[in-house]
Amino acid sequence: TLGKADKQGDLLDDVTRFCDETLDKDSIYAFLHRERDRLFADEAFADLFEEKGRRSVPPSVVAVVMVLQRLEGLSDREAAERYCFDNRWRYAAGVGGYDSDGWTGFAHTVLVDMRERLRHSASPNRIFDAARDAAKEAGLVGRKRVLDSTPLYDAVATMDTVTLIRSAIRGLLKVADPELVIALRGVLGSGDDYASSAKPMIDWDDEVARAALIDSRAKDGYACLLVLDGKMLGPVVTQAATLLATVVGQDIEEGDDGVYRIVRGVAKDRVISTVDPEARHGHKSSAHGFDGFKGHIALDPDSEIITATTVSAGNAGDASLAEELIADLLADEGPPVAETSDGPSASDDDGVRTEESVAHSTERDQEGRSRVYGDAAYGTGELQSRLHDANIESRCKTQPPSAKDAMFPKDRFVIDLIADTVSCPAGVTVAIRRHKDGAGVAKFAAHCKTCPLVEQCTRSHLGRKIRVGVNEAALARSRAQQADPAWRADYRATRPKVERKLGHLMRRRHGGRRARVRGKLRVDADFALLAAATNLARLATLKVRSIPGTGWAMAG
Repeated sequence: TLGKADKQGDLLDDVTRFCDETLDKDSIYAFLHRERDRLFADEAFADLFEEKGRRSVPPSVVAVVMVLQRLEGLSDREAAERYCFDNRWRYAAGVGGYDSDGWTGFAHTVLVDMRERLRHSASPNRIFDAARDAAKEAGLVGRKRVLDSTPLYDAVATMDTVTLIRSAIRGLLKVADPELVIALRGVLGSGDDYASSAKPMIDWDDEVARAALIDSRAKDGYACLLVLDGKMLGPVVTQAATLLATVVGQDIEEGDDGVYRIVRGVAKDRVISTVDPEARHGHKSSAHGFDGFKGHIALDPDSEIITATTVSAGNAGDASLAEELIADLLADEGPPVAETSDGPSASDDDGVRTEESVAHSTERDQEGRSRVYGDAAYGTGELQSRLHDANIESRCKTQPPSAKDAMFPKDRFVIDLIADTVSCPAGVTVAIRRHKDGAGVAKFAAHCKTCPLVEQCTRSHLGRKIRVGVNEAALARSRAQQADPAWRADYRATRPKVERKLGHLMRRRHGGRRARVRGKLRVDADFALLAAATNLARLATLKVRSIPGTGWAMAG
């Protein structure tokens, strides 16, 4: 059942008195000690517990420990020990010293249990929501958002094709009922009993032996799937069978000779581990690959408060998650508002935002139009169109068109969307042929053979083609806007702030860049908790206080 913390405290407690006298009033420990009941009231977690049973560790105490754990990058065992022996943690949690009635200590599994209770609840990110809502009440969340993502390396090993297939078969045999296991084992022809996770003992330098291994394990996989075909299966067995079908089909193809071989190249959306089937190969850039997930954030650039987070598979495009990150701005769509000529945000000489400059710039921002910043990964036509339709000013960079071998790029052609025509650099104009989806193509083949500029335009015997996308107008508008020096100055002054914030998030030794849990939902919850802890530390730095009967505000 719900355990409740003592809200009165012991005025004579040695730990409380010592920390009151020595800790910085704007430290995260003093902030949590002062605002714990307002941020994490025990009653706000009542839905996670039963009405009858043994009293739990007060959720407000556990929430404080979870926040400090993410800030300091500790494992569950280390966090439980730190709570037990570090007076600053006990002070922040409001339990005082060891002579008081507060909780002296608890097992590290309490943290595991709380995360699972939150994950299965209707509001799994309530700790993040509490921190963000406090920032909103204090006037620290304006109408600007900077978007970016960062790789989160998975907590499992990336598997090769043979290991994937063997692991998937082993998993299927593990969850099948005894009768089905007998049928499955009866069709295994490789001689592998699939009892061990170790790789088969072969001469890995022998190409023939490797080919035979791949062929035999692939045939085992397909044989198991044939046994399951048409059977009524439970959800667990169905999930295991789906995983087996995926890992066999993504890397293996059958040759004309009936032998299964590994396909050259990497399959789209390839499963890289049966332990965490949601992890994927990802690329943050063409030169930087990783395995796992992506953590996405939206940041208020003036207060540096993280307003939204989400986690995707490593191969997801950044722009595909943008609408989720700016859902609050999209929900506040309205008529166009006259733009103000905001210059770069005020800051101290060292680039750190002060509470005075934050309050001024946020108040000024609230008078204008919503604005979203992002690098070229967010400069897609679809997102630019969505922002324009929502009356949100885009500061998302759109890459200029390029062409191979120094040929004329697309922007050398004049695209007239009103007349639905395209004019080439030689002055030839052709109509755009539209497809059912609204996109189109302009073909210059009839004119390229006699054109004096053809050597600078195309080497194709079919002539030059210009494809016109559904969102062509949005891309052209975006490229025109970012040619403005004021646009570029604002972009350069604002967008880098999100990279610094991501650097703050990823600096932790435990649970920073390397995910400490498996599965997208758990990684998502852990990433949101990390953002919540960072936001609370920011609120402490900005001297945010709760005012009884009023809400939250910055001191002074």
